[in-house]
Amino acid sequence: MSTKQYELIVFDWDGTLMDSVDKIVNCFTAAIDEMDLVHPGAEAVRNIIGLGMREAMELLFSDMPCETQDIFISHYREHFLHRNQTEMLLFDGVRKGLEDLSDRGYLLAVATGKARRGLDRVLDETGLESIFVSTRCGDEALSKPHPKMLQDVLQQTGIAAERSIMVGDTVYDLQMASNAGIDSLAVSYGVHERQRLLDCGPRECLDSFRDVCQWLDPTTMD
Repeated sequence: MSTKQYELIVFDWDGTLMDSVDKIVNCFTAAIDEMDLVHPGAEAVRNIIGLGMREAMELLFSDMPCETQDIFISHYREHFLHRNQTEMLLFDGVRKGLEDLSDRGYLLAVATGKARRGLDRVLDETGLESIFVSTRCGDEALSKPHPKMLQDVLQQTGIAAERSIMVGDTVYDLQMASNAGIDSLAVSYGVHERQRLLDCGPRECLDSFRDVCQWLDPTTMD
């Protein structure tokens, strides 16, 4: 159990707060099929979740010209925002856990590889926008694992790095936290496997959002 008091808790979105992995993979697959590309495989797509779109494209299709990347990203976003109907739900306990942490005086933020348009949409759909004091997206700052998103959140909130913690499901989240000089918590129910997460040195690797909240503050989720 954690014995350190944090003031600011920064969450990744996809795979940490929302179960959106299947939709992301399905939309990538649809865009790949539309452009008649060789599919790198679902596991390869899962591995890039958390990165900005440009960085994801460079890993999946390293030789693809920028102009073709633009076309692919347009196809992907059309499916994600409008055409694909794969359901996305908050993980069990997320809504209550966030509300409990906020009620107890913690400042909550989001640092995600999602584009601003996509994040704003899911914040509106879930009704969670007002609970976060700061949000940063992959098209607003350098992609994870660069620390820029977290540095922006720290600057906006005025909270010191040592009083902050990052919660995420990928090594990109944990590496970003390390690069920004803040602690991290890993969750095992998202994209990357436990040992890969543990190799990044988080304070703990937890198996549910309820466990995350109780690690951060034992009075939550009662």
